[in-house]
Amino acid sequence: MSKIKIKRIYEASSNKDGYRILVDRIWPRGVSKGKAEIDCWKKEIAPSENLRKWFDHDPDRFWEFAKKYLIELEDKQEVLDEIARKAKKQNVTLLYGAKDTKHNHALVLQCVLEGRVSY
Repeated sequence: MSKIKIKRIYEASSNKDGYRILVDRIWPRGVSKGKAEIDCWKKEIAPSENLRKWFDHDPDRFWEFAKKYLIELEDKQEVLDEIARKAKKQNVTLLYGAKDTKHNHALVLQCVLEGRVSY
């Protein structure tokens, strides 16, 4: 079984990344599309603009943000299934731009997808 990893888009790509998916709604500042080396951009599974602005990367709001984001993801089953199918065949790396590596939507998304890949 393959693995779902997360990585800041500002980090260098690696052969171990496998299929690279940008999961931010907004293109990351300072990264050219050529340098990003992504296979696809799934902005539709990023948090809504309202949720993103409410969260504002405040670590104290992370758990509430995660709950609200999970509710938003309920309407994204097709995209989640597509990514899970890909991850059953090869490594998948979810790319995000946030500076905080411990409080971001990619962590939530990784948990959701790992649950789908494991069964």
